[in-house]
Amino acid sequence: MNRRLVGLGLVLGVALGLATACTGSSGTSADSAAMPYEAESSGGGQPKSAGDKGGAAEDQDAGQPGVDRSLVRTATIELAGADVGEIVDRAHDVAATEGGYTGREDVRAESATLTLRVPADRFDQALDKLSDLGEVINRSQSTEDVTEKAVDLDSRVATQRASVDRVRALLAKASTVDEIVRIEQELTTRESDLESLEQRRQALAGQVAMSTVSLKVGKTAAPPPRQEEASGFLAGLSAGWGAFLDAGAVTLRIVGALLPFLLLLGVPAVLALRWWRRRRTTPTTATTAPAAQQP
Repeated sequence: MNRRLVGLGLVLGVALGLATACTGSSGTSADSAAMPYEAESSGGGQPKSAGDKGGAAEDQDAGQPGVDRSLVRTATIELAGADVGEIVDRAHDVAATEGGYTGREDVRAESATLTLRVPADRFDQALDKLSDLGEVINRSQSTEDVTEKAVDLDSRVATQRASVDRVRALLAKASTVDEIVRIEQELTTRESDLESLEQRRQALAGQVAMSTVSLKVGKTAAPPPRQEEASGFLAGLSAGWGAFLDAGAVTLRIVGALLPFLLLLGVPAVLALRWWRRRRTTPTTATTAPAAQQP
């Protein structure tokens, strides 16, 4: 008889927990669903879990001075140099020397883009070494304080892990197939939530431990080769020939500028001069012809 009552109580507890989980948030629903199981197994009320109390205390401590801060530091450096490939190789060496590694990179003949990850405690030294690889066009860095986010994730992971342990304990006490199936479904959901929280915490811890440097490299134009100054006769001949060509170019330019005016004014002037000459010579010929016919 007692065994049936316990089994019935477990079934009702599972049903009530599932109904609460559907109406609440993911974190709150997990804790609310666990309470009926605890009440049924212990015969008491719904005490607040130790993880919730610890999370509240940690949230308050995160804002107090003197607490170790969790900082995510990033930087962007833009360099210019004559040899892009050489700068990229030296950047790899800097990252390896500082205990980091190279992530994504895109290297071309004229430009390159790299993502470097270096330990947070070697971040400033790595930036100085990378800045010495070429001409610094731009350098910027930023810092994000994620202390409260890290403390919140730690608290939620602890709470969710305790919730999973409670459901596992109830699964061990289940006596019927229906109870086992219901509790296993709840356990699978809580374990999935716990894994997601742990992955988020690991990703955030990786960002804090390893800082990110985005390096951009561009190629600068090579300076023209320096020509040696000539001397002696050939130098004078070259200078004179250059002056002659310059003078000829100036003369041609002046002639080209005056040519339209010469055409517009010169052609009418020539025609007028020829007409004036013909008019002047015609009367003289007419006057001398009769004088030649007299005996």
